Amino acid sequence: MIRIDEIYQNTFLPLTRTRPAMGLHWFDPFGSVQFEDMVNLPPVSSNQAKRYLFWDQEPLHQHAVDLTLTQFNLAFKGKKYLITSEHESESVQRACRLYGFESLYYFFHGWAALDWYRGYDRSLLIQPPDQRHIIRTFVAPNRIVTGARQHRLLILYHIFKKNLTANWISCPAVCPVGNIAVTNAVKDLADIYPDIESVFDQQLLPMDFPGESGHPMRSCWLDLFTESADCLLYLVTETVASGRRLHLTEKTFKPICLQMPFVLVGTQGSLAYLRSYGFQTFGDLWDESYDLETDDVRRVERIADLLEQLDCMTVTQKQALFDQARPIIEHNYQHFYQGGFESVLWHELTAMLEAMSV
Repeated sequence: MIRIDEIYQNTFLPLTRTRPAMGLHWFDPFGSVQFEDMVNLPPVSSNQAKRYLFWDQEPLHQHAVDLTLTQFNLAFKGKKYLITSEHESESVQRACRLYGFESLYYFFHGWAALDWYRGYDRSLLIQPPDQRHIIRTFVAPNRIVTGARQHRLLILYHIFKKNLTANWISCPAVCPVGNIAVTNAVKDLADIYPDIESVFDQQLLPMDFPGESGHPMRSCWLDLFTESADCLLYLVTETVASGRRLHLTEKTFKPICLQMPFVLVGTQGSLAYLRSYGFQTFGDLWDESYDLETDDVRRVERIADLLEQLDCMTVTQKQALFDQARPIIEHNYQHFYQGGFESVLWHELTAMLEAMSV
């Protein structure tokens, strides 16, 4: 098990002891992508220096990439490698093309999930699937809903308009990052849905889960045990849901660890990407063709239509569908907690370490 807060020091840094021309660069604190927050361990030898920049915690957004990589190139010389957690990414391709980097990849967020959610399989917090009584369709937590994550407002628009609010849903009145009122943020989406402002005006915000206020950051813990236990599925609204790239985070692994089915609001191909790591999804139980949809807005619409179809089912039908999903739920749970996923990640990571050592 890799301790994710020590991954650079314990996993990558030892390579530099035998590679004096290798320099490592990463961001601290976690979540920053600003040049001034970069930890720089320069190569011991400047002869044929190679510099490895870890942009693996956060997605690559163009403005931040342009600002930070411009400063990086002014400050450091040598052959440069950009290490990300984005797969088949146009954003990574662009950054490498414009700023002279070569690309390397590993699934940082997979390791983060294994570290953060360790031990919950030895707790009594999660009700066993065979003891659950399903009465709702989904649980849908939403915290940061503006800026690059405004796709969460799009799915909430459909949830509100389709009157699917008898489910467990959270939504802030003011986004806790950026301090932007949701009523103002949705104005930027009026060109997509002209009635979005009126739809949100009719919804009382904030929407909080029981016993919760202020929409606290809960990424590195499992939570919502009671709410999840009576829901058919977990609606994952990922960090990235637009553009041609594959980028999943720890959010996708919450329903797996909570032993739940899930529907995933992410980029095209996200479900197939997850399956490539040995997990199973639910295409035999409901329509997952939304994962093939190339248009980002239309993909959200197709997910909303699926939620509406499932929400129209009776409690008895939802219970039966959940019971049908239990073999997949069990496979995913065991794959996460019994070493299968870690083995895939380790094979991937060691291959990247070998590439760095050349």
